[in-house]
Amino acid sequence: MNRIRCAIYTRKSSEDGLEQEFNSLDAQHEACAAFIASQKAEGWVLLPERYDDGGLSGGTMDRPGLNRLLAEVDRATIDQILVYKIDRLTRSLADFAKSVERLDAAGASFVSVTQSFNTATSMGRLTLNMLLSFAQFEREVTAERIRDKISASKKKGLWMGATVPLGYAPDGRTLKIAEPDASVIRTIYDLYLQHGNVRIVKQEADDRGLRTPVRTLGSGRVKGGAPFSYGHLHYILTNPVYAGRIRHHTKVYPGQHPALIAPEVWDDLQEQLRADAVKARSFTPRNRAGGKPSVSELAGKLFDQTGDRLTPSHTKTAKGRRLRYYVSHRLIRGSIPRDPSGWRLPASNLEQEIARLLERHLNTPEVQAGLLIDATTDEIAEVQQKLAPPTEEQRASDHATANLLALVDRIDIAPGEVRVAMSTDALAALIEMEPDRITEDLLTLTSLFRQRKRGVETKLVLEDAPAAIDETLLRNIARGDRYFAQVRSGKTFGEIADTEQVSKRRVQQLVELAFLAPAVIRAARDGTQPIGLTTEWLMRHALSPLWQDRSDLFATL
Repeated sequence: MNRIRCAIYTRKSSEDGLEQEFNSLDAQHEACAAFIASQKAEGWVLLPERYDDGGLSGGTMDRPGLNRLLAEVDRATIDQILVYKIDRLTRSLADFAKSVERLDAAGASFVSVTQSFNTATSMGRLTLNMLLSFAQFEREVTAERIRDKISASKKKGLWMGATVPLGYAPDGRTLKIAEPDASVIRTIYDLYLQHGNVRIVKQEADDRGLRTPVRTLGSGRVKGGAPFSYGHLHYILTNPVYAGRIRHHTKVYPGQHPALIAPEVWDDLQEQLRADAVKARSFTPRNRAGGKPSVSELAGKLFDQTGDRLTPSHTKTAKGRRLRYYVSHRLIRGSIPRDPSGWRLPASNLEQEIARLLERHLNTPEVQAGLLIDATTDEIAEVQQKLAPPTEEQRASDHATANLLALVDRIDIAPGEVRVAMSTDALAALIEMEPDRITEDLLTLTSLFRQRKRGVETKLVLEDAPAAIDETLLRNIARGDRYFAQVRSGKTFGEIADTEQVSKRRVQQLVELAFLAPAVIRAARDGTQPIGLTTEWLMRHALSPLWQDRSDLFATL
């Protein structure tokens, strides 16, 4: 008889009752253990290890007990997973489908003891999918109902929980002023009204010994007691709660709590903050040719594998076009001009790739759900809204890229890998939350990349990047076809050069591109050509007349 190794998984969404001697997790485990005992004749054996997740939602798969369980499945030490009900594993149909694929790959299956089916049969999978569809629907309807209730309550000016702003204390469904913290808030507003500059406000606040409140988080960790950061000061100065109002996403409603700052004073201060922001942007250097900002957004934030800073640099083309680069400082300094470990990266390419990496990271459900410590459902929805991908119009304006790059604190680049660390203050200001509520573990991300050489510069293609079409290569292939058509019509290289206003040598070089294999041309059109395959590379290498030989050569790039 085959021995079927069984593991039990239990989960409870809230922490209520977990302190009891016999709680919900124990009841689930006992029911599953009894079911396994009833299948003893079939060879079912209960493994001693317990896999429990107390106080964790089924909306995410990032749970310690579940992760340990699936790791054991991957190691082929478990043949069957048992749960009390299907929604104990997950309420998401997509997550369940991925889990079943993972179990199939390991030769394991899944059993719900109170619903009498398992994933070992096709009928069991169909039934599970139907149940999970309803479970996911129930979860989404519940979330919508909660969001609607919060929205209606905030329209009435009620306080609906989350972190209590400094200077207030909870008072039922509203807030009351709490001294002496309220005097700290008044001092910060007075300092800004006096100086009109957040930088000076921070200096004055530090000189006066103002500190953030000390808080004990739900996890037991203690935070606070540090000087106010720029992001925290900006959050305080722009928080409508201090004007006696309640904010819900982009809308603001009159609140039922007393104001710490007179509403008309708060409104005037917001106008001053906006004017200062516009004034700062008005000094942004611009590219005279294109009219777009030419400032290097990553200046001072970029370092290579030796710890050397990458310095902004630029050159100008014959037509006066300004090309920006980030260059390892030792190459600019000139002491080691040919150091092979140095970097020379096109600024526009690097900035776009880093912005795309940040956008993808911040829009993953796991990051949005876990970005705030002790986040409520409403706060998670608000974070998702503020981190939503920019529209096409916003992308075209370049402001979307600049806003994402403003989140960067430091970038470390090494051959094949780039590591990006975000600023807690900058991200907190973007999502309008207090900096000490940001989960710092989610602010660092790493990505692999490939290098695309062109002359002395190196373009980066990050992992999972969309196809990169080399427009210069495509344009030159088209010119080569056109030149070859003129050769077939009887024109000499010299005549073509005079007509096209290029050198005779250039015509001879580009005509060679007319003989590229169709597969190579299709790859160039789709952006899937080898990284090193550029016009310059093709001109430097003598190519075999046999297309197969050329394909073998391109494969080595």
